[in-house]
Amino acid sequence: MSVILGSGEHRYRVVENWAKLPDGWEFRDVAAVAVDSRDRVYVFNRGQHPMMVFERDGTFVRSWGEGLFGRAHGLHIDSDDNLYCTDDGDHTVRKITTEGKVLLTIGVPNQPAPFLSGKPFNRCTHTALSPKGEIYVSDGYGNSRVHKYSPDGKHLMCWGTTGTDPGEFNIVHNVVADEDGWVYVADRENHRVQVFDGNGKYETQWNNMHRPCALYCCGGQGRGGHPQFIIGELGPGMPVNTKHTNLGPRLAIVDQKGKTLARLGGEAGPGEETGKFLSPHGLAVDSKGSIYVGEVSYTNWPSTFPGVPVPKFLRSLQKLEKVA
Repeated sequence: MSVILGSGEHRYRVVENWAKLPDGWEFRDVAAVAVDSRDRVYVFNRGQHPMMVFERDGTFVRSWGEGLFGRAHGLHIDSDDNLYCTDDGDHTVRKITTEGKVLLTIGVPNQPAPFLSGKPFNRCTHTALSPKGEIYVSDGYGNSRVHKYSPDGKHLMCWGTTGTDPGEFNIVHNVVADEDGWVYVADRENHRVQVFDGNGKYETQWNNMHRPCALYCCGGQGRGGHPQFIIGELGPGMPVNTKHTNLGPRLAIVDQKGKTLARLGGEAGPGEETGKFLSPHGLAVDSKGSIYVGEVSYTNWPSTFPGVPVPKFLRSLQKLEKVA
């Protein structure tokens, strides 16, 4: 019997064993996922084969990126099917074709900016594009900053510092932009998403979430549309609340005002069982409305299950198929 998550118009069926990996291969922490115009799925992970490509039915197509990336973290795809790969291990953002050709590198590989200096980059986390093709980079673990670049990689401006007030960040973990130019930033350890205009002016924030980690904007095509957002919420990260319920890990679907429309999973805490999550870290949606969820399961296992040995194999990718 299949497992259904969500409610109302937001119902999804968990697809078991979707990706057909070559013999002996595995995902070792899927940090991010993207879907191109042909519904091919790009899986950015921390294993021996950093970028794995699949057809919508899970058939393996190719891999690339071996020897290029330090530590996979963020992935965004533009309307021309170019991939923006954020590597927090070597502190760079690379614009790459779907075949693996590097077109642009922002940042100097393996040369991080000083810790909390505000200069790019120190463990950058994700990218987004403005309607004009400008590049936003969330930065990240060793900074509390959002940087804005021209389409050809020229640094234009930045905003943010460490703190809890509006416009301040405590692990700026993800960033997306909509077609009206609003910028949405997952401020993970402040348990909120902050909303800015295209030049970093604070607009509002959404607070009804627990450690927002993944962030995806969907729907609302055209200016003045009404996009919805999918948020991957991490579960408790401290031993004192590890067994608390209703904190995730889970997915939340919210509207443009941050109102929760549905939640998928999370009621009974983390787990490997079908219908549960361990650490939703990256999200993508295909043309049929299916959600692909990348999880950094190996990284998060020790804090999720303190003292429990890490299993030999952990699930790091899930597909949730939209129920008509």
